[in-house]
Amino acid sequence: MANPQPTALYGPERRELILRAAVREGLLDPEEARLAGFLDLDAVAATVDSLHRAFAGPAAVLHAFAAKANCLVPVLARLRALGMGCEVASPGELAQALAAGFEPGRIVFDSPARTRRELARALELGVAVNVDNWQELARVDELVTARRTGATIGVRVNPQIGVGAIGPMSTATATSKFGIALSDDDNAGRLVAAFRDRPWLGRLHCHVGSQGCSVDLMAEGVAATVALARRINRELGRRQVVGLDIGGGLPVDFTGDRMTPDYREYVERLRAHAPALFSGEFGLVTEFGRSVLAKSGFTAAYVEYTKTAGGRAIAITSAGVQVATRTVFAPYSWPLRITAHDAAGAAKHGDPVEQDVAGPACFAGDLVAEARPLPPLAPGDLVALLDTGAYYTSTPFSYNSLLEPAVHGATVTGDGRVRFETLRRAQTVEDLLRRTGG
Repeated sequence: MANPQPTALYGPERRELILRAAVREGLLDPEEARLAGFLDLDAVAATVDSLHRAFAGPAAVLHAFAAKANCLVPVLARLRALGMGCEVASPGELAQALAAGFEPGRIVFDSPARTRRELARALELGVAVNVDNWQELARVDELVTARRTGATIGVRVNPQIGVGAIGPMSTATATSKFGIALSDDDNAGRLVAAFRDRPWLGRLHCHVGSQGCSVDLMAEGVAATVALARRINRELGRRQVVGLDIGGGLPVDFTGDRMTPDYREYVERLRAHAPALFSGEFGLVTEFGRSVLAKSGFTAAYVEYTKTAGGRAIAITSAGVQVATRTVFAPYSWPLRITAHDAAGAAKHGDPVEQDVAGPACFAGDLVAEARPLPPLAPGDLVALLDTGAYYTSTPFSYNSLLEPAVHGATVTGDGRVRFETLRRAQTVEDLLRRTGG
């Protein structure tokens, strides 16, 4: 399929094709592999292609995938092969990006809490650094004075434009911990002076937030950053801010198979709020994460037991807080679609019954769905947690020392055959004991 649209690859038939093949090949097994994650690599490629096409134009753009969304090295390597850069937020993510083969100049390092040693290593490598605050800028002053660096150095600003529907995911509030707050203490004027005194500063960075933030809210934050960049260049009488890192955060619709909003819609809102962004005046960096991978993945688990309590049907599965942490702890902000399948992976049918889909962790709130209408589940059936290609199985939570499941990549040949590759092998008890000092 040439240049497939992502929506053509997100759907029940394709997921069922992959799920049934996984059962046949033993990647899912009621004893040996009760839980696994799957990432449709064809859908990933289509999504990345749609991202590149949406931003096509005179401005040079580096799409730096936010490694926090899926830090598995083979996934990062696949994204690199698709033409993406990488945004990292810790020394661990930086090491993973380098292991995936990213050139340092295509890596962006963002973090609100970096040591001098971490900053020095990034600058020595030539990794782009976005300075978070005034005190960190003073640290970078010392480091730049002591060594030569070819790294791009920018400053993260907080445009303070408001909160989205999920407060903890909103990073441009009046009191956000991220960036230099533009409306406080004449910080905009101080930034003009900071750039005047530091010719090596060449980029501004903003990130309004992710899930729960509307595209218009995000675009307003970008517009404020563009205005500041033009003010700096105008008052300095030179083109010093040559790059704008506009962050990522495109929200994902967890209610259906369509990717909405998509990158094209976001670019339309950016053009409406900040037309200068696409004039070619600035090089651009984006930091999309969840939207690149979420819909391309699902998590599958066997039903171990079923029971009723207080008239409510409950299905106990192997998928709980360890692979769906946000959903379990904040179910109203992070609901997941769930589908029911028989032991072979075929979709189950029948009159829906309200059921709790529970995980294996030892606390009552370990539920990935509550009172969810589904065809009646039975021991040996499979459930699939949809839209979990980002942040779910790739970033497990080690509650109860539950083992990390395998994650498999899938591609589909022209004749409908599914081919798998291991993106992360399943953790063993021996692995766990080594990690916990045993």
